[in-house]
Amino acid sequence: MTTTTAGTPAESHVFEADVARLLHMMVHSVYSDKDVFLRELISNAADACEKLRYEAIAAPDLLAQDPSSRIVLSLDEDNRRLLVEDNGIGMSHDEMIEALGTIARSGTRAFMERIEANKAGEGAQLIGQFGVGFYSSFMVADRVDVVSRRAGSQQAWLWSSDGKGSYSIASADLAEAPARGTRIALHLMEDAKTYTSRWTLERIVKEQSGHVPVPITIIEKAGAEPTELTDGTALWTKPKSDIPPEQYTDFYRSVSGQYDDPALTVHFRAEGRHEYTALAFVPGSQPFDLFDPDRKGRMKLYVKRVFITDDAELLPRYLRFVRGLVDTADLPLNLSREMIQDSPTLAAIRKGVTGRIVKDLEKLAENDADAFLKLWDNFGSVIKEGIYEDFERRAQLMALARFRTTASGEGQRSLADYIRDAKEGQDTIYFLAGGNLEQLKASPQLEGFRARSIEVLLLTDPVDSFWVTNAPEFEGKSFKSITQGAADLAKFAKSEGDTAATGTASAEVQDFIAFAREKLAGEVSDVRSSDRLTESAACLVASEQGYDRQMERILQGAGRLQSAAKPILEINPDHPTVKAIAAETTDATLREDATLLLLDQARVLDGDKPADPRAFAGRLSRLMELSLKPA
Repeated sequence: MTTTTAGTPAESHVFEADVARLLHMMVHSVYSDKDVFLRELISNAADACEKLRYEAIAAPDLLAQDPSSRIVLSLDEDNRRLLVEDNGIGMSHDEMIEALGTIARSGTRAFMERIEANKAGEGAQLIGQFGVGFYSSFMVADRVDVVSRRAGSQQAWLWSSDGKGSYSIASADLAEAPARGTRIALHLMEDAKTYTSRWTLERIVKEQSGHVPVPITIIEKAGAEPTELTDGTALWTKPKSDIPPEQYTDFYRSVSGQYDDPALTVHFRAEGRHEYTALAFVPGSQPFDLFDPDRKGRMKLYVKRVFITDDAELLPRYLRFVRGLVDTADLPLNLSREMIQDSPTLAAIRKGVTGRIVKDLEKLAENDADAFLKLWDNFGSVIKEGIYEDFERRAQLMALARFRTTASGEGQRSLADYIRDAKEGQDTIYFLAGGNLEQLKASPQLEGFRARSIEVLLLTDPVDSFWVTNAPEFEGKSFKSITQGAADLAKFAKSEGDTAATGTASAEVQDFIAFAREKLAGEVSDVRSSDRLTESAACLVASEQGYDRQMERILQGAGRLQSAAKPILEINPDHPTVKAIAAETTDATLREDATLLLLDQARVLDGDKPADPRAFAGRLSRLMELSLKPA
């Protein structure tokens, strides 16, 4: 316990602000997490060590026989006390009043202003800006004692307050004061005694202050040997050439909470107008929260190696699977450092980090196709959100995208591959969207395209239906759904063995189409002859205007479309079933049943169910009875 020097009375002071109101705000409003008090005290201690390093350039004697900076946490569970001590610059009597007696007057900020005025402050690793972090101590302590001795001074001072409006300051006993620096004693509240637990302190330090540029040690009880918690280094500050892959992997696992290996590591330092360091990892497997509806990122923000928040939008949401951090000294912070001001600096950092990650994805795709395809399998469905959302990088993301197609077999192809192999005169990139790959492969709408060897993208992710409508073209070719509008396959030369329908119907079939158009008027918008079918008798397509079939389903499922537009029923004029129905002119009931069954068959092939299952079953039964009746 630090005491005042005999015969020296303690000075009583009133805080220079409306302390009752401001401290209440500090404790109950500014910080949302009580653990943050330790981060703030460690940040202040690191600042003090950095100030000493700066001043020792001109006055080396300030370091005396103790040149190595350190921060020590000492636990006293029996007395519910936590001590935070540093061997930094320390404070004189007047500096103590200035720094601790005036809320929101930061000694660090004043120091920065002084060295900036001298134009000699480059590299000074200072953290605090607003001078209020120290007062977060009163969230967990009902009294705080600060004893400090300025480097080179023969006097030490004791500052004490309960945070309720006043404080005292007195000369401290040199025998119990630090040889240099500051010791803060927190007399913890009953509900804060967990902060005397070594495991609690170790968790907080490693989460929030694990990379401050000063080693941190902990002493569990009086007389115990100190244990190192952090070594004062930060992996991201080292040159890439000095970091072996296993160190990157260990760090990735610590920041991501995953146990796989990173698929891609992005580490760079940006210099110029904005200076920052980024260390980001693309996981080797999907994180459990990849499809979290909130779509929040998981990049941590550090300011001068001190953790600030993991809630800053440092990357767009389509890169939310990326794990890592950004460390900068350029960002303006609010009082608590938990919320970042919306600033051009943050926007510039976001743009720079996003651009670099996309660029490194491009390099991986170019240099290691197999590794990129594995990454795409995990995260392609999320990256494609960027095609819809990020106009600036849309072309890059479309070039990165890989697709299963009618020509890809078990693999995947890029849009550049598609365009390279497109048919002569083909000015369209054709796609088919749906929820299941096997169902898409069996879709009747594909038949004519497959027969003419025209490649079609098979899109199974919900976001696909959005980006293809928002991306007007790729390298001059527009996108077109094969379930919407006319197929126009006649403009392409037939391949050998092409069995696609000609689209030209006999007079008999034309009469049937007219009959079906009249009979199905309440169900479809039109019935027409098809040139896209080879094996199936009929299929449904959407009209040229509006949405394609899959987009209609998505919007209806989301409650954003009350009812879908009536589809078009396309008839294969060369199909035996169609010819048989067209030839049936004597039995009106049979002709009508067959026509309605043809529509329901098209619905089933489209992934839907008959509009009226009971009526469908009745018609099917009648047709079966007729076919099984003895001749």
